[in-house]
This record gives sequence, C-alpha cells and structure tokens, in this order.
Amino acid sequence: MKIALAQINPTVGALSRNSQKILDVIKDYSSKSDLIIFPEMCLTGYPPQDLLLDSSFINKAEAILEKIMQGVGNTPVIIGTIRKENNQLFNTAAVLQRGEVVAYQDKTHLPTYDVFDEDRYFTSASSRDPISIDIDGQPVKVGVEICEDLWDAQYRTKVSKELREAGADIIINISASPFHVNRMEKRIDIINSKADELKCYFIYCNLVGAQDELVFDGQSCVISPKGKLVSLLPGFVESIQIVDLEHSMEVNSSISTEEEQIFNALSLGVKDYFQKTGHKKAVLGLSGGIDSALTAAIACNALGKENVLGIAMPSVYSSDHSIEDAKQLAENLGIDFQIIPIKKINEQMLTDLSPVLNGSSSGLAEENLQARIRGNILMAAANKMGALLLNTGNKTETALGYCTMYGDMAGALAVISDLNKTQVYTVSRWLNKYYEKSMIPENSINKLPSAELRPEQVDPFDYDIVSPLVDKIISSPQNVDDLKDEGYSEKLIEDIMRKVRISEYKRRQAAPGIRVSKKAFGVGRRYPIVNKFDT
Repeated sequence: MKIALAQINPTVGALSRNSQKILDVIKDYSSKSDLIIFPEMCLTGYPPQDLLLDSSFINKAEAILEKIMQGVGNTPVIIGTIRKENNQLFNTAAVLQRGEVVAYQDKTHLPTYDVFDEDRYFTSASSRDPISIDIDGQPVKVGVEICEDLWDAQYRTKVSKELREAGADIIINISASPFHVNRMEKRIDIINSKADELKCYFIYCNLVGAQDELVFDGQSCVISPKGKLVSLLPGFVESIQIVDLEHSMEVNSSISTEEEQIFNALSLGVKDYFQKTGHKKAVLGLSGGIDSALTAAIACNALGKENVLGIAMPSVYSSDHSIEDAKQLAENLGIDFQIIPIKKINEQMLTDLSPVLNGSSSGLAEENLQARIRGNILMAAANKMGALLLNTGNKTETALGYCTMYGDMAGALAVISDLNKTQVYTVSRWLNKYYEKSMIPENSINKLPSAELRPEQVDPFDYDIVSPLVDKIISSPQNVDDLKDEGYSEKLIEDIMRKVRISEYKRRQAAPGIRVSKKAFGVGRRYPIVNKFDT
C-alpha cells in the first residue's frame, strides 16, 4: 500500500486557493499512490477562529468540497475540513473516493487550552468507526482521527485504541499541530507508543505554514507496527512524500538543535505573515544591539536581503560603536541601510513641549520621547515603501514592561517576542556558527545591552538570572515559596511578578508575536489588565 502524505501550507479563509492546491496534489499523485492524505482543516486553513461563526463561510467550504469530490477517482483521499449537520458544526475528515464522500469522521477531543478554543465552535464526534476504502479491489479499514484525538492521556475516550479494537487495519491522524521547541520529539514518542501498543501502522499528516502567531512545522511521519519510524517529512516546508508500507524501512529522526528549530520557525513565521498579507518589504530599526541584529537576520532569511531596510537613528546618547555595529550588520547581511539622526528632532520637540515639561529635570518622559521619535520615523518609512515594520523586542523585556508604547513597541509583527534574552544570544551565536562567519557582529553579542536613552545607561537586569525566572512565572504560574526553593530571593521574585502583572496593558497593545515556546504572550495567555491579585 502506497500512501501519499500531502503536507501542505494552506491560507486561512482562502477556500478557492486552498482547494486548487488540494486538487493539484490529487491530480499529480492519484496514479502514483493508493491513498492520499491531507492535514486537518487544510481546506479552510487553521485556525479560522470566528470565521466559523459566519454561515457563508461554512456554506462555501461545503460547496467547494463538492467540487473537489469531482476530481477524486479510484484513489481515495482524506481531507481535513468542516461540516454542519443539524445546526452543529464539526471539525471533520472527509474520506472521498470515486466522486463521492465515503464517510466523515468528526474530531472527538476538542482542545480548549492555551492557543486552542475548539469547544467554542465545534461539537464532539458522537461515534468513531473504521472507514472502509477500496484499494485495488480490496477493502481496507482505516481508523481516522484528528490531531487532539492522539493526545488522549487526559481524556476518558481513547480514540486510537477504540478504532483499532473496532477493526481498523491502520490508524491515520490528520493534524494542525502548532510548533514549539522540541514538539516533534514528543509527537514521535507518543505515536511510537501507540503504534507499538496497537500493532499497526500509524500515519500522521501535519499542517505546515504560519497563521498569525502560530507556526505549523509539518514533520509528518509514519510509524511501523513495531514502533519504528519509517518516514519523516521535512520541517517548515511544504512536502509530499509517498510511503510504501510494504517495503518501508526504519529511518533516523535526526532532531535539530533548539536554536535551529527556533530560527527555522521564526523565518517561516515571518515569510508566511508577509506572503499571506500581501507584503514583500520589511523595515526595522537597527540599534547596534543584539535584538535588532537577530531580527534583521531572520527577516533577511525569510524575505531576501533585497526586501529588508535597516535604519539607524542615533541620538546624542548613542555610542559610536552602536552606529558602527548597525552598519556592520547591514553589510554582513547585504541589506539596505540608512542613518537618520534624531538629535535635532528631539531638541525641537523638547522645545515645543516646554509648557508641558515645565522646566523639570529630565526623566522617563524625555527618555521615552526618543523611542517614540524613532517609532514615527520607522512607521513613516514603512508607509512610504508599502512595507511592514518589524518589532525587535524580546520576551523578557515584554514581560517586564521594559519597552515604550508607541516607540520601540511599534510594528506589525514582533519577530522575537517569544525568545527570552538568553535565547536571543544563543540563537545569534548558533547563526554565526552555522554560516561559519560573523553574520551578527561579535560586538553586538559581547557588549552590555543598553537602550541608550541617557548617559551611561545599561539594562537594569542580570538576564542570566531574570530571563529563566520570567519564563517560569509565565509558563506555569508558581507561588513565591516554590520559586524560593529554586534559589531565587523573595525580593526578586515579588519584584518580577509585580512587573509582569502591571505590564499587561502594554502587551495588550503590542504587535502579534510568533510563538515558539509552550507558553507565549498573546492568544494563549489571557490575563486581565486590571489585576490586583498579589501572590
């Protein structure tokens, strides 16, 4: 039995475009395979969110599935889509053959945690039965399940086991499983255990591409009845692979380093955000620091160096090395580079603001004014070019509110907002090692980080201590005693917790960021702005 895994990259809401992509695969692979499998909700894109509350969207998706059916011949096809019945909406797998729907299998387990909100839209499957398809005149019973149905440890219904016990010859899971670091390793472990337990082939077809904050890494796979990996599709790229189950052999998983996973995920996140919103060019501020340097390198990899403009905006407090480091970075990457000093603009604004500033000593307002001037310059450049502004803030700074609204928080996409400061350094070092040259200037990596908004300023945190503490607080809220047991001082814990809590109003107005961790700011973390709970 030859199975074609179609790991495709659809676009949310682009029903006609997605259907054409599906039909092209069916046309090209029907004669080469016995079964073609597509990912979860590949017709609609995932997640469509409140598009699922629009009846016209649902009706069009169902109508387009009818057109796809007309292109399906003897080779059966499994497509992830949606269906409505008795005023209930289902996340479903449509099994098609010879121009008709052989059967639907609806999703049983509807995740409603972190970035998932499926219970808001869908109804759970009422039954789970193997589906009989015709392979060269022989009936084959396939057990079809959808994404979360695999991750059944916390659920009473064990979908894979139930399908196998009901007579399924193979288990097929179609997924739209978002990426986070080392996600693939966990997936393969659980699929291995399922295949070994059930003594059948387990076929896993995952979506690839990016949608808003989420990145889908693909890495579809096939596991043998002995729990051995016999096929693994590449990560972060569209791929279609035919797997001959009869002649399959064990392959190595070769899991990438965390730094490579992050770089590839963020590059895909940027690339798809631009392509799917119809943009080509990016603008970002280059301070000479590590955050903007890594952001520029990712943008260059995703969009091409000819589509990236870096702008240095020195003030009276900017050091000479900051300008030189920014210039060196631009030369290393081969991107366009401009220097626009803000000294005169800042002086003029301070003069014009004198009635409000009232002759008081310089402080936070004056410092933040510089950041807001830079934000205006960058937005003006982006508008003029028809480009998108990339935000360069990292997760640690965003968590602590160490960022200026309408200044360095400006942007259409926050590229590294889910990397803590330590990860920014490790990914930058990996990048230089990978390319065997200093893509990112060594001085940007080695110097003390600074916003350079006042004389002799450096960031007020020891990031080696603060970054992991911030991550612990964000990823799984803990009380002070738990963190004290890990060696953190009570004073530091309470200070960091307070900073995270009171900065929620800033994050609510921040650009969307690309998720690469298990818990990112954004749709997967919902805290109230007005929050007086003190742990």
